[in-house]
Amino acid sequence: MRVVSLVPSLTEAVAVTLPGVLVGATDWCERPADLDVERIGGTKNPDTARITALEPDLVIANEEENRAPDLDALRAAGVPVLVTEVRTVPQAFTELARVLIACGATSRPGWLDRAEAAWAALPESQRPVSAVVPIWRRPWMVLGRDTFAGDVLARLGVRHLYDGHAERYPRISLEELNAAAPELVVLPDEPYRFTADDGPEAFPGLPCALVSGRHLTWYGPSLLEAPRVLAEALAAARR
Repeated sequence: MRVVSLVPSLTEAVAVTLPGVLVGATDWCERPADLDVERIGGTKNPDTARITALEPDLVIANEEENRAPDLDALRAAGVPVLVTEVRTVPQAFTELARVLIACGATSRPGWLDRAEAAWAALPESQRPVSAVVPIWRRPWMVLGRDTFAGDVLARLGVRHLYDGHAERYPRISLEELNAAAPELVVLPDEPYRFTADDGPEAFPGLPCALVSGRHLTWYGPSLLEAPRVLAEALAAARR
């Protein structure tokens, strides 16, 4: 198999499970650190001509991260494209298994089984903690309805206050975010890189959890560590 990945999460999953299968990936595909493949542009602006020239057996993509016109252009050039949809943790496991089989795996990898078990072992939370989860600033944007990261947090006992918003990533003013009086502010380090010096100062008096964006938003081998890593960061912010 010759596979091109347009999704960092899927790149890591395929590279770890099926070494040598990937021949191309986006500039944002940073894991594994030693990944040595052709770089074909960004997730939103892939070089479709370069991808086609690689003569892949399959291109793997995601309905949220990649644009339909780019995927249509690849299909028009005769390139098979598999598009995933991942908006919940269980859906992540289903889609990862589907992708790996499509890329040539003959059995389910051990890391995927262990990751699924880690999430299944989480205790049920008593009363969820209310939170806002910014993903960008200038302008401020937060998690809204129907997102993978939102489901991840819900399973860790955190309910974000805009989970019923009409938009999946709404723009909300900073004044409104503070007025919502959340018990917690969750600040990931991607897509916007919030840090101790860039983010918490906007929410005076509120506990802020600085969390790994990879563990919050990626669906791949990081799922194995995510319950522990995220739970520790969330708990530390509320001490």
